[in-house]
Amino acid sequence: MKARIWGARGSLPVALTHKQIRAKLVTALEGAIGRGLDDSAKIADYIDNHLGFEVRGTFGGHSSCVEVEAWDPDTTQEHVILDMGSGVRPLGGSKLAKYGPGKPQTYHVFMSHLHWDHIMGFPFFTPAYIPGNRIVIHGCHAELERAFRRQQEAISFPVTFDQLGAKIEFRQMEPGVPVEINGLRVTAKLQLHAGDSYGYRLEHGGQTLIYSTDSEHKLEDEAERQAFVDFFRDADLVIFDAMYSLADAISVKADWGHSSNVVGVELCQLARARRLCLFHHEPIYDDAQIARVLAETRRYAEITGEAPLEVLAAYDGMEIDL
Repeated sequence: MKARIWGARGSLPVALTHKQIRAKLVTALEGAIGRGLDDSAKIADYIDNHLGFEVRGTFGGHSSCVEVEAWDPDTTQEHVILDMGSGVRPLGGSKLAKYGPGKPQTYHVFMSHLHWDHIMGFPFFTPAYIPGNRIVIHGCHAELERAFRRQQEAISFPVTFDQLGAKIEFRQMEPGVPVEINGLRVTAKLQLHAGDSYGYRLEHGGQTLIYSTDSEHKLEDEAERQAFVDFFRDADLVIFDAMYSLADAISVKADWGHSSNVVGVELCQLARARRLCLFHHEPIYDDAQIARVLAETRRYAEITGEAPLEVLAAYDGMEIDL
């Protein structure tokens, strides 16, 4: 399997500001002083090998959307999407560019929950407008169809849900009861979040991916902790809501429905997971702050873990091979 991050932000999309771009340029140019960057090869080497990702790139600003490549992309006409935040717009564009409008595709969407930042990209998902395409939206919420229809009512959007060209289906899931799609096994788990949220365990070909966003963890609740350890057990990759610092998560932002990088490390260590991907980044964090969180998390994992745990920070466009 492969995970492809199309939207890594939490709560709402954000964009780089003029001030942030200027700061990146200043840092890059100051670092170039005395390096004799007088040809393209030297410039490319400096950018690729001497600048931190927070300077040469960006963690991005799209809200939550992850594509899971479970089958051979050259032969399949079926695709898996986790949440439909604003990142699903470029995802749809990439599929249209690859397959064109004349080759019908099926998209299996698994929804963590129905808050706006996780469904806001659907009206801009181009495949939904193309007849012949099929979009199957899976989720545990009884209001699943209502949420998608409501945001396209006339008062909010110029195209109604019933004007979409694709065949759109809604399928109710039960937590703990796996769904099987062409050898892919998907199991949902209830999480602590306003209005309920659900994490997903995806298993295919001996590999396991966990998608657990918008989930708060009460550290003192041993039963809850063990339930998540079991859910994460031996995962190859855990995509985890690490929106807050631990201090914020257990104090001023307790009961806000999100978790921290430290809790993510602890759960993955207990579950013997192989990789942790920090996700649902706080929208007020700039690239430098997210990079600092990543460095701190890696250091924490290194000094506390008995087994190696690779720690990544999600960014728009990131691809992770399991």
